[in-house]
Amino acid sequence: MIFKLGLTGSIGMGKSTTARMFAEAGCAVWDADAAVHRLYSKGGKAVAAFQRVFPEAVIDGAVSRDVLKEIIGRDPGALKQIETIVHPLVGEDRAEFIASAQSDILVFDIPILFETGGNAAMDAVATVSVSPEEQQKRVMERGTMTAEQFETILAKQMPDADKRARADYVIVTDTLDHAREQVHAVIRDIQEKLKDA
Repeated sequence: MIFKLGLTGSIGMGKSTTARMFAEAGCAVWDADAAVHRLYSKGGKAVAAFQRVFPEAVIDGAVSRDVLKEIIGRDPGALKQIETIVHPLVGEDRAEFIASAQSDILVFDIPILFETGGNAAMDAVATVSVSPEEQQKRVMERGTMTAEQFETILAKQMPDADKRARADYVIVTDTLDHAREQVHAVIRDIQEKLKDA
């Protein structure tokens, strides 16, 4: 019996760090962003499809995310075409992960889990959360985007309060120790559920 736990949370909430904590505790973790990265890399499964549909997006045998952003900027309708290529391949990648996983608790690190309805395929959902001030501070400290870009991303994501309300578990990532304690509590709770199943 396996238990599928969706792990989600808005930008800067500490999701990647929390996913690593689940992995360190012995859970198998599947990362949606890493899956897309594999598909876009040289030799990745998405490269041939992009070569046919958006050949200019394939550079040195890999799909360029920057070129895809430019294409979407010129033609917002292109996003649908891109999703039509990528989503089934991501689904295949996830199915391969489930088939080969060695753990009874599988964690699916998916930033837009609720937004895409992916929570329906999970046994439970954990969302990571922190104060809006801390969230903005973390994102700005990365130095990879402007405050405007951060606001744009936030506007596309479900508000944190809604994610917390819909989640089965909320992991507050104010400190590493506090987050790790909560991760272990979630795992213990799931292990109890698996015993009773």
